[in-house]
Amino acid sequence: MIHDMTKGKPLGMILSFSLPMLIGNVFQQVYNFVDAAVVGRFVGADSLAAVGATSTLMTLAICFMMGMTNGAGIIISQCFGKRDYDKLRTTVSTLVYIIVVMAAFTSAAGVMLARPVLRILNTPDGVIDESVRYVTIIFAFMTTTAAYNASGAILRSLGDSKTPLVALIISAVLNVGMDLLFVVAFRMGVAGAAWATVIAQMISAVFCIIHIVRNRKLLNLEGMTWKADKDTVFKIFRTGLPASLESCLISLGTMSVQRLVNSFGATTMAAYTAATRIDSIAIMPVVSVGMSLSVFTGQNMGAGNIDRIKTGLYRTLAALMGICVVIAAAIVMFRTQLLGLFLDKNTAGEAIKIGGQYLTVVSTAYLVAAVMRSYLNVLRGAGDVNTSAVSGMTELGARILFAYVLVGPLGYMGIWIATPLAWAAGAAVPVARYYSGRWREKKLV
Repeated sequence: MIHDMTKGKPLGMILSFSLPMLIGNVFQQVYNFVDAAVVGRFVGADSLAAVGATSTLMTLAICFMMGMTNGAGIIISQCFGKRDYDKLRTTVSTLVYIIVVMAAFTSAAGVMLARPVLRILNTPDGVIDESVRYVTIIFAFMTTTAAYNASGAILRSLGDSKTPLVALIISAVLNVGMDLLFVVAFRMGVAGAAWATVIAQMISAVFCIIHIVRNRKLLNLEGMTWKADKDTVFKIFRTGLPASLESCLISLGTMSVQRLVNSFGATTMAAYTAATRIDSIAIMPVVSVGMSLSVFTGQNMGAGNIDRIKTGLYRTLAALMGICVVIAAAIVMFRTQLLGLFLDKNTAGEAIKIGGQYLTVVSTAYLVAAVMRSYLNVLRGAGDVNTSAVSGMTELGARILFAYVLVGPLGYMGIWIATPLAWAAGAAVPVARYYSGRWREKKLV
């Protein structure tokens, strides 16, 4: 089903469109969640630390591709709002070529550089071999991740958030089964968790691609020439690079934090890994509603509905505030039980305590994250993409500064406190840009 978000009640459209994306994002996080839970409970805390040590590296590696798909998605949504279907089809075909080349390059670089980068991240000798084994398998099949992200971005930009959801539900269920089979039954360790993730992502990508091909007429994609247009390549890079830079900068900040965490040893690493898995799911409503707000803004920017964009932002932000309060309260109340899904309380009690402190600090700052993501996604949807890079640079600087300054007097608690402080610094940029009004002049089509 395709959603035309230029009509109807803004908040209802945004929330209804974001619900499938929320469920889909949660299921996407299930890949990492299940990997960590199965490895932590059935293999051990050291193996969980090995998986956790790779997360920032993988995020950094794919952020450039993600930026390109998001940049193309903004153009596609504005083309849809303007009803410029020829340009829409050209953008889709050009994106496919870009992603294929980037996926091949990222895969090769990731396999070759995994161990040196993990060394730079101060990964302990006791876990680095397992970390390299896990991340090498993921990188070798990076094309599956790229294929799903590209096809999912195309569908969401055209107003179809349900098909990516169905794909992820199917693959997530299979991922759980394969994790238990490979890790528990076959005793393949972290390699089994990696293979389960790769196969599950491959299934989700194939599902989305088949849906696009079968429904190409409904999606206004029939009659594509499958030729890369030079002007469109330039526009996708111009639109996607700032978002890529933002993601890469945030990932670099996270990698710097990971290096500090690693210096405290395997127990703190395991605590951080488990806590960030929970955090990544808990913050999904903010991420999903923000993505919906970006599509809403893109379609309405193409149609010239500026006042409708403003109404959508304010009503959405008010709803998110209430959602964040409820989520933060639940995280704080049940943090020990949630961490117990990853760590055995009899053998990893100290890690559970440390992870609980992280969750308490970060979850109470979700309101700040909601402000940052809401304003930033409105600017992205409008085509004011350079603000993403500035915000990311600000957040990077703040994260590194606060983490390294506070870790001395506060220990690992200083690292935890640095995250909400960095969010606050990053939020100031899109809020100031929005109220300057200059974003209204950044229309892409």
